[in-house]
Amino acid sequence: MLRDLIVGNRSYRRFNEEARIDMETLRELVDLARLSASAANLQPLKYMLSNSLKKNSLIFDCLGWAGYLKDWPGPQKGERPSAYLIVLGDTSITKSFGCDHGIAGQSILLGAAEKGLGGCMIASIKRNELREALNIHKKFEILLVIALGVPVEEVRIEEVEPGGSIEYWRDDNGVHHVPKRKIEDIILP
Repeated sequence: MLRDLIVGNRSYRRFNEEARIDMETLRELVDLARLSASAANLQPLKYMLSNSLKKNSLIFDCLGWAGYLKDWPGPQKGERPSAYLIVLGDTSITKSFGCDHGIAGQSILLGAAEKGLGGCMIASIKRNELREALNIHKKFEILLVIALGVPVEEVRIEEVEPGGSIEYWRDDNGVHHVPKRKIEDIILP
């Protein structure tokens, strides 16, 4: 069911780095994004795919991993993603990408969840460093990096209590807790 995919589709940040993802799987995930909605049907998004250790390392060094986990620099070796999709906006098609990359990212991550994979959309990117490291042409705006792999962490959704914080956190056992507002708190009368 779609609800199960959405609930299972968390922002995973720790993976089994040895569980490789083949290029065909990455292409299948990008195809889901290709088939998704696009404003004015412009289809301005392009993708760079990576599943090699060398290229993954270059990408990893350009990412920020978890804003609320101040003392956590990101996954350690062995827990890093085994693949990445870099979502780019082609400025020769349009200068404004609206929410296309969010729609595409969600389609990719739902497809990943269906395949037993997990991922995380990352917008905290050292864009100039990534552009240089991967020789990304200047006509492409770097919009998102989607980290993918087989998750090795447990993520729990819990309701935010009145006056409570929406900041995600990890407990002493490494379980990642994600507070969500109650449905009553987001639907206006």
